[in-house]
Amino acid sequence: MNMDHMNHATSSASSSAATSMSSMSSMSSMSSMSMSMVFVNAHNTPLFSNQWTPSSSGAYAGTCIFLIVLSIIARLLSAFKAVMEQHWLDTHLNRRYVAVAGKSTEAGRIDADPDAKVASLVTAQGVEESVKVVRRTTREPLPWRFSVDLPRAFLFLVITGVSYLLMLAVMTMNIGYFCSVLAGAFLGELAVGRYVQANEHAH
Repeated sequence: MNMDHMNHATSSASSSAATSMSSMSSMSSMSSMSMSMVFVNAHNTPLFSNQWTPSSSGAYAGTCIFLIVLSIIARLLSAFKAVMEQHWLDTHLNRRYVAVAGKSTEAGRIDADPDAKVASLVTAQGVEESVKVVRRTTREPLPWRFSVDLPRAFLFLVITGVSYLLMLAVMTMNIGYFCSVLAGAFLGELAVGRYVQANEHAH
């Protein structure tokens, strides 16, 4: 009975010790997590990998400049995508009507269209005919085209990748990295923000 009692006591003590150690480990982990959620100004904060750890103030400044440029590139890519979206939309909406002899009804309707723009068309026989460029006003989704949707998907992929890299830089909680990303976003918006805004207002 004494041996059983001693074994039971030893087992209980071991279980209590394990539970205590687990609780301490959990508390330590939570404490380290809460401590990491504050900005630091260390010049040796790794970026993206341990191999990219600035070892001097110059290397740290170079890393910050890289983040500024990367943030500007992110905004440039967004602006480029906005311009291409407008181009693809214009290509889809613009329709060309040729005023053919004997089709006075269609020609008259085109001439009366206030949205039509005067243009010219050179046929295979070299004859220049009267043409009106009429812009459609419908807003249905564009039809799927490999020549459009593949570049769009690739642009979105690049923009997403760059955005996640910037997010990882901000998550280091390094104040220099954070300010560099903000500075790049400001400069990028200052340079090409009007293209993005114009596309958003057009839709």
